[in-house]
Amino acid sequence: MAAVVLKDEWTQEEFLHAKEAFKNEGIEVVLVDTILNPIEKANSITYNPYELSKYPKGSVFVFYCDTGKATKERLGEYKKRFPDYKCISLKGGRGYWRKNMQVTTQ
Repeated sequence: MAAVVLKDEWTQEEFLHAKEAFKNEGIEVVLVDTILNPIEKANSITYNPYELSKYPKGSVFVFYCDTGKATKERLGEYKKRFPDYKCISLKGGRGYWRKNMQVTTQ
């Protein structure tokens, strides 16, 4: 598996690979719903700054909306609000999520 790159935006595939890779390092990668519309078959949490601040420092928050545009535009705000965490936007948002996509580990 290629090394995980921490950038401002991840595709679903990059998210799934990172979640697996970081799990092996003891780092949580959390899918964060900013629109109160959970993604089917995705383990996500609703955006709540208080609850997010309970995650271990160094956790990775991947924010999503319907198209990915709003979360990408707000990424600077999320980074300021959560300086001890990595903040990333889900490219394409909920609209591009493929509920049956899986990654394989080797």
